Amino acid sequence: MTQATGTFEVISGNEETYHDGDGEPRLTIAGGDQRFSGDIQGSGSVKWCMCYLPTGGARFVGIQRIEGSIDGHKGSFLIESVGDHDGRASRGSWKVVAGSGTGDLSDISGTGSFEAPGGPTVSYTLDYTFG
Repeated sequence: MTQATGTFEVISGNEETYHDGDGEPRLTIAGGDQRFSGDIQGSGSVKWCMCYLPTGGARFVGIQRIEGSIDGHKGSFLIESVGDHDGRASRGSWKVVAGSGTGDLSDISGTGSFEAPGGPTVSYTLDYTFG
């Protein structure tokens, strides 16, 4: 496995509530676009299903699409994302969706993590392999 590290900038975002019952978790769909730098160069987009707990914090799951290059390999791939938000920062894990790669990234697999301490800059790691 090779490890990719770097950051991505959140360049746009939106969120829409689809359930907000009294005393119940608030459920939303959120999305956004990113610009990747570091070992991954390119752009990304994500859709999250968010669950805001009445006691504070949130849990989210989503699919993130990355298009660009890793180690000279160009194409796109999808990542399953799962994480938590404590009201200030977010942390989560990534898993490359098997069979989702295109171009030179058609046979990518791997896992990783991300950390967003607040603000638009998010750090990431992705342990990946081809084949």
